[in-house]
Amino acid sequence: MATSIAIIGGGIGGLTAAYRLASDGADVTLLESTDQLGGLGTFFRSGDAWVEKFYHCVMPTDDHLLGLLDDIGLSDVVDWRPTTMGLVNGEVRYPFNTALDLLRYAALPLHDRVRLGAMTLLLRRLGKGRDLDNLRTEDWLRPLFGDRVWSQFWERLFRAKFGDVVGDVPALYLWQRLGRESNASTRGYPRGGYKTLIDGLDHAIRAAGGTIEMRTPVHAIHPAGDGFTIDLGGGRALVADWILSTVPMPLLRRMVVDTPLDDKVPELPLPYQGVVTLAAFLTRGLEGHYWTPVLTDDVEFDGVVEMSALTGTERIGGRHLVYTMKYTDRASDLFAEDEQTIAARWMEQLHHVYRDLPLTDTDVDEVRIFKAPFVEPTYPLGYNSMKPPMQVPGTRLLLATTAQVYPNVTAWNSTVGLADRVVEHLRSQTELTRTPSEALS
Repeated sequence: MATSIAIIGGGIGGLTAAYRLASDGADVTLLESTDQLGGLGTFFRSGDAWVEKFYHCVMPTDDHLLGLLDDIGLSDVVDWRPTTMGLVNGEVRYPFNTALDLLRYAALPLHDRVRLGAMTLLLRRLGKGRDLDNLRTEDWLRPLFGDRVWSQFWERLFRAKFGDVVGDVPALYLWQRLGRESNASTRGYPRGGYKTLIDGLDHAIRAAGGTIEMRTPVHAIHPAGDGFTIDLGGGRALVADWILSTVPMPLLRRMVVDTPLDDKVPELPLPYQGVVTLAAFLTRGLEGHYWTPVLTDDVEFDGVVEMSALTGTERIGGRHLVYTMKYTDRASDLFAEDEQTIAARWMEQLHHVYRDLPLTDTDVDEVRIFKAPFVEPTYPLGYNSMKPPMQVPGTRLLLATTAQVYPNVTAWNSTVGLADRVVEHLRSQTELTRTPSEALS
């Protein structure tokens, strides 16, 4: 009898694991609580196109993700383009890609600009061999860059991502991020959007014999012999030999409260940042920078992503797609605020940032607001020693969540890599053998 495995969560991690395990011959059932697969890669309809609710891109260094696409026959769907970065400080917008751009960045004195450039180039080398997991970002960067560069540049960038705990984030996070991307960088985007990737994985899982159940939230998990009984509500239950959870740890904790697993699944000191995102379709572009952080107190959102600089405009009817975003706690006033109110205020602020390129009402075709409560954990110092193992001790419950991606950057690539490692661990515990070439035959 095939090993039965229930996978909780239909994001990229759950989809990756489901494909790998179904290809191994396991009896795989993926449980997704919503009506869409993809997690943060879900999408909405605009005109004739499916568009991502939250911006994404593929990097040339995303070996895990690109390897997965190759395995399911989608290696040729990613188109690559060079992209650039801008920066807003106060009332001024700057290009921010070359050494000359940095020298022209008048928000800092000249000697601080030179120091910023030199230290940034050396940062990866300076971090090697250091215990950056137990070193506060501020304690590492402030001595290297000086007080002014820290407070007027780095602290503002990090505050946009992590809020008031910015200085306490382990320096290891920044060190890892510097290894993934740069200001001027080639980025990729799949033809047809991320729905192409999600649909490809959906097809590959089903072709390999896996089952996907949509609109199927897990209410509780109960040990049953060597395996589990999963309460799906409405009198429905699923029995499985193993469970792989890919959902955020607070959601998993809700599934095991008042069950024998309550004292086994760790309750981590790990707050999560959510996000509020605006997607605006414009009849013309802005400056053409893919990514523009906004370092000003007059604007609520943290940055502007001109997605069309990467994707082009053809698939969305010649329009230009722009995202703005604010990382925020799911209990914040902003997260609870009415979407139309946010949209009106943020569009007014976008007009202000690009006031010399004035947007008229006829330039704005469509505006949408989307929210996600769990985007990225805010990791405490020394998190490597707290990170939960991939198998909950004494159980057949496996974990592949954002709580374990660290120290890698939370992204599709690192999530695929984590899912692959957990699958390899499960293979070592069972008689599963890898046979991916048979999945699509």
